[in-house]
Amino acid sequence: MFRSDVRGPTRADFDQYRRYAIQTFERAAVRSVAAAARRGKADVRGAFGGAGLARLGNAIDARGEERVTRFAGDRFSVSAQFFIRSRSERTLGAIKAYTEGASIRPVRSRWLWIPTDNIRRLAGSNRQGQGQRMTPALWRERGFESRIGPLVLVPSVNGNPLLVLKNVGVDLSGRKRGAKSLTKKGLARRGQVEKQFVVAFVGIPWTARAARVNVTAILNNVRAALPEIFATELEREAR
Repeated sequence: MFRSDVRGPTRADFDQYRRYAIQTFERAAVRSVAAAARRGKADVRGAFGGAGLARLGNAIDARGEERVTRFAGDRFSVSAQFFIRSRSERTLGAIKAYTEGASIRPVRSRWLWIPTDNIRRLAGSNRQGQGQRMTPALWRERGFESRIGPLVLVPSVNGNPLLVLKNVGVDLSGRKRGAKSLTKKGLARRGQVEKQFVVAFVGIPWTARAARVNVTAILNNVRAALPEIFATELEREAR
């Protein structure tokens, strides 16, 4: 028998349930994007590490939005952003080169000067505390000219120039980057042997750097996993 006194759900009940459902979806979406940002950051840094660029990869960071942006018709959006923490032009340029590829040409001279294994690779830190790759200018500026020796320009067999150090000591065991000046008596230091000259820098007109990390492909994989991530977060919200 039909009972007319049984009260069914009202419009207010439906509106309340609708608001609850939308809020549940929004919270799950915020958590999903945060999880995707963490996964993406870890995957990008892992790719840099796999390419032997772990320190450079540590400059990559990501974060998800903590709030949604709402639109008409109960639509909303939430997103994450990936960014480079460093403001160093050298770091930014290196990341761009290793993710997009680059042709590197000299700016202030005719040659790009590449340090060899005979001298130290870094000249110390810049104002931001980041290591600077050794250059002939930094060799003079940082006092290596007086501590080890001046750079002497000589031609190479292929016509490109070399910058060499004359009358220095190198490690007897073959350890790299150990060139040092001779003693005041003109003798090699302990554990070293005297060399009439060693090549400090090789000059080249330009060089190409191939991309080694495909950030777009990595993030596309993370995007493809978003439905699964969202389903997991929605289940957690429903508990």
